[in-house]
Amino acid sequence: MTLRYLTAGESHGQALVAILEGLPAGLPLDLLALHTELKRRKLGYGRGARQTIEDDAVEVLSGVRHGYTLGSPISLLIRNRDWPNWQTTMAVASVADPRAGADRTVSVPRPGHADLVGSLKYGHHDMRNVLERSSARETTIRVAIASVARQFLGACGIYVASRVVQVGSVQDATPLDAELASLNARVDSSPLRCLGKPAEQAMIAEVEAAKARGDTLGGVFEVLAFGVPVGLGSYVHWDRRLEAEIGRQFLSLNAIKGVEVGDGFASAGVPGSLAHDELLPAPHGRVAYASNRAGGITGGMSTGQCVVVRAAMKPISTLMQPLHSVKLETGEVAEAHVERSDVCAVPAAAVIGESLLTLTLAQALLHKFGGDSMAELLPRLEAWHAHTDPA
Repeated sequence: MTLRYLTAGESHGQALVAILEGLPAGLPLDLLALHTELKRRKLGYGRGARQTIEDDAVEVLSGVRHGYTLGSPISLLIRNRDWPNWQTTMAVASVADPRAGADRTVSVPRPGHADLVGSLKYGHHDMRNVLERSSARETTIRVAIASVARQFLGACGIYVASRVVQVGSVQDATPLDAELASLNARVDSSPLRCLGKPAEQAMIAEVEAAKARGDTLGGVFEVLAFGVPVGLGSYVHWDRRLEAEIGRQFLSLNAIKGVEVGDGFASAGVPGSLAHDELLPAPHGRVAYASNRAGGITGGMSTGQCVVVRAAMKPISTLMQPLHSVKLETGEVAEAHVERSDVCAVPAAAVIGESLLTLTLAQALLHKFGGDSMAELLPRLEAWHAHTDPA
């Protein structure tokens, strides 16, 4: 079985749409849970005005009947509530007045954004054609897709959570406890989605200082998956290694410039004796791990431990105090284009990161156990757990 999806839509177009294919038939789907996940994406201190405009209500158009998946493609739609204010600028058909929407033409690229290279690659004179699709607004529909896949993982006993561990220069070193099942409930109540209260207050202060300067902030978030069975992924082929797909998915998210699994970059600075997870005896002749420095993945395969992924997000490219740029038509020095944006979107990126890990694990689970229906897949998974779980 292969899980695949395609998204379409522009930031200020009529709607965002997606098709998700490959989920087995017979999966009960809670539509309210889809809306809940999309609301979580809107969380976070430092978000912009767009979050108050859009309700991100998702419509399921096909592939589900009477609350259960059919095994056929699932189509989803999220209408952009801001569309009425952009109907002329983003009109699909030709407009009578060639000057229509000229006030929203983008002729000065933003450093760090897709504007410049995208316009050169596709031959666009108006860089709005680039920024509308390259906008992080696209991640709204990816979260909707992953919200469906999340319910598939939940039916298989796999759960995904996240937290923010750094905003700007402020780090939250609060250690994780064993209560991973309640992690999202705990951090969603924090405006920065972090565990430590002192760090939260320092992060808020840093966001406020950046906002006052017309600047933006990035950070680091951590995504965890628990209940993952042993053996997802493969060491046999390079493109089936689990961390390879994790890297691809996370680097597809706007502004992500670094991804690590487990101790990641920190493991490069310690000797091997402090980098690996020693094995211990376990009941029935099996083994246990003394630690989880590998982040739940060894040799391209899941170990059965918690999967731990961290991603570094650079500051958002749109600054209210714009950087120096160049007007493409004339080559003159100019200030970069300013588009409505966030000061800090790391908390939202963490929720989106959950979606990316969810899609990766759902794909790997389907590769491993297959099946056209949940009634076919679940017994295979149960038998595998009985074979591999140390108990």
